[in-house]
Amino acid sequence: MLFVPEKERQELLIMFHDSKPAGHPGITKTLTSISRQFWWPTMRQDVRLFVLACQVCARSKTSKSLPVGLLQPLPMPKRPWSHLSMDFIVDLPKSKGHTVVLTVVDRFSKMAHFVPLPKLPTTKELAVVFAREIVRIHGVPSEIVSDRGAQFVSRFWRVFCAEMGVRLAFSSAYHPQTNGAAERANQGLEQYIRCFTTLQQDNWSELLHWAEYARNNAVNEATGHSPFSAIYGFFPPALPLQFTEQAIPALDDHLTQLQEIWRQIRENMERNVAVQKRKADRHRLQAPSYNVGDRVWLSTRNVKLRVPSMKMAPRFIGPYKIIRRINPVAYALALPKHLR
Repeated sequence: MLFVPEKERQELLIMFHDSKPAGHPGITKTLTSISRQFWWPTMRQDVRLFVLACQVCARSKTSKSLPVGLLQPLPMPKRPWSHLSMDFIVDLPKSKGHTVVLTVVDRFSKMAHFVPLPKLPTTKELAVVFAREIVRIHGVPSEIVSDRGAQFVSRFWRVFCAEMGVRLAFSSAYHPQTNGAAERANQGLEQYIRCFTTLQQDNWSELLHWAEYARNNAVNEATGHSPFSAIYGFFPPALPLQFTEQAIPALDDHLTQLQEIWRQIRENMERNVAVQKRKADRHRLQAPSYNVGDRVWLSTRNVKLRVPSMKMAPRFIGPYKIIRRINPVAYALALPKHLR
């Protein structure tokens, strides 16, 4: 076993880690290779710091750790139709001239509306549809959650919502879970349509009102109530023949019952969010805290690099400067133009 003087340690680390015969191994393998022949008092710490600081390793190696960042639940609404989620289902077979569905979900009651559209709307067309189909019935919401589709991030839509006092919130890129209410509603709608559509798949637009009724009349697991009962305080009859005057509650009793339903919904949703967060956080790591001005690596998992093969592309690029903290687990980076 040879002792390595301090002035020769850096060169030895480069040889056993950076060279082609070494191949940029991890901390354990680098330490094992060196310790077969050499030794110095701080060898373990020096190897660890050297490997962790290697930019080639940072760019090229896939992270094997759990996803970083604990679940960040959205704020809990206190009443129906104050906080909405919106999304589109696109590229559907033409049905009565329609190829797109606009999905709008109330995050409190989980009530959904499915609006057929002939095509993906422009921002001005979206504003007209939103006012006609949602604001006309439920009033102006406080917040709308959506993805970063062109319609939702356009200047016209932002100004339109700002003038109504509506706050816009966007799901992080490649993390659609933020807009989970609309995503789940879309999945449920697609499942419903598959059950009843024709072989030609050209009748789905005629099924939307029944799909909406079925969803809104079913008990939601998160709230413990159906959207209909959460909004109106009672279940609508399955058939008109079942409707009787006795089914209409007295006004005072109705208001009391509705308040109790809302209280139960808030409790059930808080409990459900806590359970979801606990389950999700079991498979996540606490996110490190960064400051504006820090430089970090950017994963290339969802970045299209101009390289012949992504199999040989770097797994991370950068480091890039942090310009803004969006929330405890998301940051805005100063990216070059070709990555924006």
